[in-house]
Amino acid sequence: MKKAYLIVFLFATTFIFGQEGYKGEGPYSQLIIRGVTLINGDGSPPRGPIDIVVEGNKITEVRVVGYPGVEINPKSRPKLKKGGRELDANGMYLLPGFVDMHGHIGGKAQGASPEYVFKLWMAHGITTVRQPSGIPAKKLKKQSAANKIVAPRIFDYVGFGQGAKKPISTPEEARVWVRENAKSGSDGIKFFGAEPEIMQAALEENKKIGLGSACHHAQVSVARWNVLHSARAGLTSMEHWYGLPEALFDDRTVQNYPLDYNYQNEQHRFEEAGKLWEQAAKPYSDHWNKVMNELLDLDFTLDPTFNIYEASRDLQRARRAEWHEEYTLPSLWKFYEPSKVSHGSYWHDWGTEQEVAWKRNYKLWMTFVNEYKNRGGRVTAGSDSGFIYQLYGFAYVRELELLREAGFHPLEVIRSATLNGAEALGWADKIGSVQIGKLADFVIVDENPLKNLKVLYGTGAVRLTKDNKVIRAGGVKYTIKDGIIYEAKKLLADVKAMVDKEKTKTGWKLKQPGMDD
Repeated sequence: MKKAYLIVFLFATTFIFGQEGYKGEGPYSQLIIRGVTLINGDGSPPRGPIDIVVEGNKITEVRVVGYPGVEINPKSRPKLKKGGRELDANGMYLLPGFVDMHGHIGGKAQGASPEYVFKLWMAHGITTVRQPSGIPAKKLKKQSAANKIVAPRIFDYVGFGQGAKKPISTPEEARVWVRENAKSGSDGIKFFGAEPEIMQAALEENKKIGLGSACHHAQVSVARWNVLHSARAGLTSMEHWYGLPEALFDDRTVQNYPLDYNYQNEQHRFEEAGKLWEQAAKPYSDHWNKVMNELLDLDFTLDPTFNIYEASRDLQRARRAEWHEEYTLPSLWKFYEPSKVSHGSYWHDWGTEQEVAWKRNYKLWMTFVNEYKNRGGRVTAGSDSGFIYQLYGFAYVRELELLREAGFHPLEVIRSATLNGAEALGWADKIGSVQIGKLADFVIVDENPLKNLKVLYGTGAVRLTKDNKVIRAGGVKYTIKDGIIYEAKKLLADVKAMVDKEKTKTGWKLKQPGMDD
């Protein structure tokens, strides 16, 4: 979310990582998933019943086996081979595995281990994650690729300058670092901004090599280098929305900072950020359209991460999210509380005026993102969890809900969460939709997520039955990655056990800030 991210992660220790608990089942020589309704990631409407055949970690057949409400003829179904496994998913809904385009793998400041983070992600159907700077991930990436740990596949975008012996201060130093980053096995670079000539050199070199790039255009650099500059130089995706309103300015060159503003005071930073979109060109104006059309021509990706700022428009809602009691670590809860030191804990004096400003901010921001999608632009789903009361996995589902609020049809939401992410990573030939030859990454849920995205939350959706009983419906049933079946509720049980262990160890009880005994 700014340069403070890089500081947090550069000083994060590497976790000693040996997973315990539930490990999943498979892969199998043959796996047949029976009777699902397929919601593919390509925008096509649901269809079913369908049987999906997987051999090892690849999809080998996708067969329509009948019609809704009509008994399926067994002769029309793919045959199970000796040693194969059948998964009865009749009446359930199957989607491609979700792609979180902005997922940090915990960190020392949050006290969140990779296992804790990974199991929360996998319990919510996230089978692929792009880490845009964070804890060292190359070893974890290899372990995940080999399925030696329960984890999504990892795309590691290293923070620009990370590991350099001294700060990068010339274009040539930038080019050298970019080349070394590529040789190290990195999948791309995460930028926070720099001097214009350094950004130009680094992005051009990275584009020449063919790696991906992401940027949070921090306010300390954005006055001279905004999203348009980055996109022209070869940036492949922007994170959050910083740098975009600045590109849309038509009557100023810098944000309207109060004269007592101090960037290191995060109340200042986030409070004034909530007024930024109202300083940009009005929606559908000539300049607004000009900026959008240029980004579209550059095949640029927007990764808005709506959820991570949502506490700014309703702090109480974010603090009281029901999953905190069972799944939020004590150390993570402490990190969220008002603080002058913890990044994103900017609740120094947060009230109605700040929240109202942020609600207006969201309306304008969402208008741009929705219209970008309508004109053929690529919008992805990213969560940036672990900050500002947003919990891994749960926050991703909230991101999908906020895309829906922005105006996306539920099928467009799923496409952002699947195929669009795969395209942005350059992996659309391997993941992102359910097609023969692609990897067997799936989300299976026993409720229709198009009708209610809340059924994807690990805590499910509240429902009243015909006999007046209150139940929880949904929650991901199975997450399948590389043909390995994981029961989502068992993954959540492991997470709860980790949290309970820490509570017992420390004698901790969740209390709202300022509500101590």
